[in-house]
Amino acid sequence: MVKGMKMPTTDDLMSMWHASGLKQKIIFTLVMLAAFRLGAQLPLFGVDNTAFKAIANSDNIVGFLDMFSGGALGNVSIFALGIGPYITSSIIVQLLSVIIPPLEKLQKEEGEAGRRKLAQYTRVFTFVLAVMQSLVFMMYMKHAQHAIVSGISFGWFCASSVLALTAGAMLVMWISEIITEKGIGNGGSLIIFAGILSGIPLYCKRTYDLVVNDPSLQFGLVMLMAIFFATMVVIVIMQEAVRKVIIVNPKRQVGNKVYGGMNSFIPFKLNPGGVMPIIFAIAIILFPSTVLSLIGQANFKSEAVKTFITHASQVMSPDGVTYYVIYFTLIVILTFFYASTMPNMQPKDIADNLKKYGSSIPGIKPGKPTADALNTILSRTIFIGAFALAIIALVPSFASYVTNIKTFTGIGSTSLIIMVGVALDLINQVRSHLLARNYESFLKQ
Repeated sequence: MVKGMKMPTTDDLMSMWHASGLKQKIIFTLVMLAAFRLGAQLPLFGVDNTAFKAIANSDNIVGFLDMFSGGALGNVSIFALGIGPYITSSIIVQLLSVIIPPLEKLQKEEGEAGRRKLAQYTRVFTFVLAVMQSLVFMMYMKHAQHAIVSGISFGWFCASSVLALTAGAMLVMWISEIITEKGIGNGGSLIIFAGILSGIPLYCKRTYDLVVNDPSLQFGLVMLMAIFFATMVVIVIMQEAVRKVIIVNPKRQVGNKVYGGMNSFIPFKLNPGGVMPIIFAIAIILFPSTVLSLIGQANFKSEAVKTFITHASQVMSPDGVTYYVIYFTLIVILTFFYASTMPNMQPKDIADNLKKYGSSIPGIKPGKPTADALNTILSRTIFIGAFALAIIALVPSFASYVTNIKTFTGIGSTSLIIMVGVALDLINQVRSHLLARNYESFLKQ
């Protein structure tokens, strides 16, 4: 079930610069990511960064969001909203594409033109969400006015900041799309990857300060690193694992020669969604947590309301048990959902194509019986992959609590899977380019 994976060799790394267009794609991607990191360091006018960072460090939700924005939220930069509005918009459009028939038709029947229309709808939703999130962020800043430079009108600060944050979110969306189109890898995943990577030095410093004078914590750190390494190995195995369905191809006679008749297989990935279910789950679960955190800044007269909001915020906090239960459930559901939207994971379409070309699964009749058999195989495969992905997402976080080293709590679970998943995707894309180059060399001979 596990597809073997060979890590890139020195020859691979040297030859990739000579592959057709690969060097240009890598350089372009690095330039775009550098532009994103530059924007993450440009603060909004009128914000006292020192005062706001003190707030971010004391608020679990803000600190968690800051991790995925690569420090942009903590810096209150023009990219403070990060890729969040675009990812949320993508989720909404994909959900609507399953529910609303005209959108489903655009996705499945109208080819590239339909996908372009859906992409345009995603951009419009991104703009709307960016404006809404900017206004919500300004509500947060209203109750943290000591983080705004004195002498500046809050009304003027609010108007200019909403404009800047919305423009920043749209620019991040453009960077994401252009990386996907002209660079290498998925732009949204790479932006999150770059943001997480930029926070590693800070995590390392906090961990060093915590364990430097405590031998028991030093032993716990060794155990935690061992668990992290084992988790990375399992992630790699799971990302590359496939369920092979044997296919019998018919023989064809052309003149005196017989073609075909050889068995092949359809590879169904154990984790077809890669890191996307993780990213989608985070985007969904952080919404109520963020709203509760912002509502908690308001001055309610009723003590009952204050108590309810405080309790709900604690329950939905990334440190709460409820958060991880919901997170686990969302990963499982979204893995199934993401697989259901992929063209190569549709049992009926696959069965129709097999029947069209005269191929079949051994022991199963063509047509509906084949579709039913494929549906059963896919359901079982995705079920195993979904639960494995959800468990892997939780193991490092629980390990952090057991070893009492919580400085890596954020990066240990979701971030670890995202980084490994994105790295694997990049390796596979590089190998595809190298394979294409080998074919080009063969055809020129």
